[in-house]
Amino acid sequence: MSDAKPEKSARNRRKSRELALKGVYQLLLGGAEVKAIIGDLRDDEDHAKADLAYFEELLNGVAANLSDLDARLSPLLDRPLAEMSPIEHAVLCIAGYELVHDLSIPYRVAINEGVELAKRYGGTDGHKFVNGVLDRLAAAARPDEFQARRGKT
Repeated sequence: MSDAKPEKSARNRRKSRELALKGVYQLLLGGAEVKAIIGDLRDDEDHAKADLAYFEELLNGVAANLSDLDARLSPLLDRPLAEMSPIEHAVLCIAGYELVHDLSIPYRVAINEGVELAKRYGGTDGHKFVNGVLDRLAAAARPDEFQARRGKT
């Protein structure tokens, strides 16, 4: 019984990230207000499966910190933000938010979840780009955790 709960929680967090990806995508493309996006996503098939509190935390957090996230990401990119795929941009913002603002999530988990989102929703090989950018962001945002983990491998 105790084994099912962590798995369910992880699945709900993954669904929360997928739902947040859809919301951040809307935010980036249309500039809609977060409250309206949350309302629109109530009809999404993932809504009932997601950890809704975490979904809202991610969406609100990315929206509130978008300028800072973009400023952190820009030097790590091989192209201007305006030329990025909006899906990859949204994925980087979500995983970047987790790396910078949610230290309870190990940096490797944040990177892995970002890569999985990019594989599922992004373009061909977009996940490789996302992985490289998030790896560099993790090194800058969490140097102690990053170095400790690198030292073990």
